[in-house]
Amino acid sequence: MRKLNKMAAALLTAAAATASMQASAANKICVFDILGAQGDAFGLMKDYALAATKLGAAVELKAYTDERTAAEDFKAGQCDGVLLTGMRGRQFNTFTGSLDSLGAIPSYEAMKRVMSTLANPALAPKMIQGKYEVAGLAPAGAAYLFVKSRSINHVDKLAGKKIAIFDYDKAQAKMVQKVGAQPVSSDITNFAAKFNNNAVDIIASPALAYKPLELYKGLGKDGAVVRFPIIQLTFQLIINKDKFPADFGQKSRQYWDSQATRAMALITKAEKDIPGTVWMDLPAADKDSYVVLLRDSRIALTKEGIYDPGMMRVLKRVRCAVDSSDAECSQNLE
Repeated sequence: MRKLNKMAAALLTAAAATASMQASAANKICVFDILGAQGDAFGLMKDYALAATKLGAAVELKAYTDERTAAEDFKAGQCDGVLLTGMRGRQFNTFTGSLDSLGAIPSYEAMKRVMSTLANPALAPKMIQGKYEVAGLAPAGAAYLFVKSRSINHVDKLAGKKIAIFDYDKAQAKMVQKVGAQPVSSDITNFAAKFNNNAVDIIASPALAYKPLELYKGLGKDGAVVRFPIIQLTFQLIINKDKFPADFGQKSRQYWDSQATRAMALITKAEKDIPGTVWMDLPAADKDSYVVLLRDSRIALTKEGIYDPGMMRVLKRVRCAVDSSDAECSQNLE
């Protein structure tokens, strides 16, 4: 009997040691989600954690509601990977960090093609910069202008208006100054509060933030959401490639490409959840001029080194594959 007890104790000790080793071997990923562990992005990551074991790596998740802190913890080595927005991720990879560029992806059809293109092994070298590797990309939805008043219905009406901008995205400040508006330094943790508390007149936000951040409070009775995509936002999974198997990054990117339809479903639902009366459509005659305005700004920002020229070429090819009749397809501007 004593021998059996000793054997059982030994087995339990061995099992505990094995579990401890497995836990310590897990790769920690910092996950930014404005709703923390209850948000949609974290939900996608929970499924990813299960899939990652089949791809060759055990993954442990830590939720963050402050994107800057998640990025800093990743840089400090407290996490082996991080999920954040493409604009914040530009510091780790300028190629994919240029996805969230002004007017570069005009539709969700184009976005789906972009996601598939970037999962192609031929672009794998572009996904690595130094020790950092982009291990996954997911659409986060188009960013629309949320305006305090429906009278702000033309670019000329932006002059003098206060617009919340993120300091770490130089493109935002330059664009706001170009239209004569007043940039107000903000962060993803406070831009909604500034809008809701009337500290700014305009913000750019995806529909996914409408309910969680209660942006309807800032819109009030007179505000509107302008149905014209300024940029397409993305979530990007960045890893320290030295902490993962050599082929993990490519397998991971292909997994995320397989999840694009699911991510788009979340975006579509969020846009439908915004009441139809809240949306404001621009006159058709104005849309072409806005497309040109964004294109000119994008070209200038690329020349300044803010956007990656290689990514700009990829995005132009996608746009022309979707609509070959566009005038830009016969021009050599990007």
